[in-house]
Amino acid sequence: MTQIIHGKAQGRTIILDEPLELALGQEVEVIVRPVNRTRPWGDGIRSSAGALAESWSESDDHILAEIQADRKHSSRPEIPE
Repeated sequence: MTQIIHGKAQGRTIILDEPLELALGQEVEVIVRPVNRTRPWGDGIRSSAGALAESWSESDDHILAEIQADRKHSSRPEIPE
């Protein structure tokens, strides 16, 4: 019987989220694979923003959108044909 049970590593110990359905003393094979939990979009930048993380507003989004739009327009003059 194979079970997939999640837990958290604490040094050399893994604390499981659920009890095992095994007899006491049952020999087991353990394969450890880190779980990559996806976080909501923007959490990474918010966590790295420091003091600005809590003060970000929609007006900041608007300002950044304007900057990005300006960067898309070429600053080079057009060559007449």
